[in-house]
Amino acid sequence: MTGTDTDVGKTVVTCAIAHHLCRTGGETRRVGVCKPFATGCRAEREGLVSEDAEALAHFANCQLPLEVINPLRYRAPLAPAVAAAQCGQPPDPADLAATLRALETTSDVIVVEGVGGLLVPIDDQRPRDTLLDLIRGLDYPVVVVTRPSLGTLNHTAMTVRLLVEASCRVGGLVINRVQADAAACPDPSAATNAEWMQRMTDLPVLAQVPQCEPDTVAPAHGRLASAVLDATGHTDWMALAAPPRPDALLAR
Repeated sequence: MTGTDTDVGKTVVTCAIAHHLCRTGGETRRVGVCKPFATGCRAEREGLVSEDAEALAHFANCQLPLEVINPLRYRAPLAPAVAAAQCGQPPDPADLAATLRALETTSDVIVVEGVGGLLVPIDDQRPRDTLLDLIRGLDYPVVVVTRPSLGTLNHTAMTVRLLVEASCRVGGLVINRVQADAAACPDPSAATNAEWMQRMTDLPVLAQVPQCEPDTVAPAHGRLASAVLDATGHTDWMALAAPPRPDALLAR
C-alpha cells in the first residue's frame, strides 16, 4: 500500500482492506500486517509506538508484537531518513528482514503499508534510497491510494509511472475522501478525475472511499465508518495478492 503523498489516507484504506481480508471469503484467514517505517511515534515506557501500527494490528487481528509489525520507529514526524539522522539511529535492514520472515511463516496474506510518497528517503546513510527501492525489493503487488481533488491526475500518473518503470506490479488505485455528491463539489475536477486516472494509467479504480466525519474515521481508536468499509468491501483483495517472484531483490 502506497500513496501519492503523505496524509492521503493510506492507513485508513489499509486497515479497511485488512478488515475485509480477515472476514470475507468464507474462511478464517491469518492476515499479517507490516508498517516497515513509522515516524511521529509516541514514547512509552516500553519504547516508541506507532498509532498506525496499532491500528493495523487491530483491524487485521494480528497477534504479533508491535515491534515486529513496525520494526523501524522514530519519534520525530519527519521523513524516515531525516528522523534517523537526527537521532543517530540508522535503519537496520535485518530488523525488516526478521519481520518479513515472522509474517511469512504465520500469515496467509500480508499487507504492507508504506510511508509518505514513493520518493521519501528512508536511509540516512544512503540518501538516494527511497520507499520505491523498498517496494521494488519486496516485490509485492502495489495498490496506490490517491485523492480525488485537483492535481491528483499529475500525482497519480507520476506515482504509477515510477512504479512501472521500477518493474513493480501495480494492482490498481483507491481514491480516498470522495465527496458524496461530486456534481455539487466546488472542485469541478472531482467529477472526472476517477475516469481520467484510469485512462492515464490503464489501471482500475478498485474503490472510491467517501469523505466521512473525522470522529467516525479514527483507526487508531478502532473506528472505521461503515461507509468506508462498504466502499472497500466490493473488491476481491485476496485476488490481488501474489508472492514475491523468485528474483525478488530483498533477501528473506
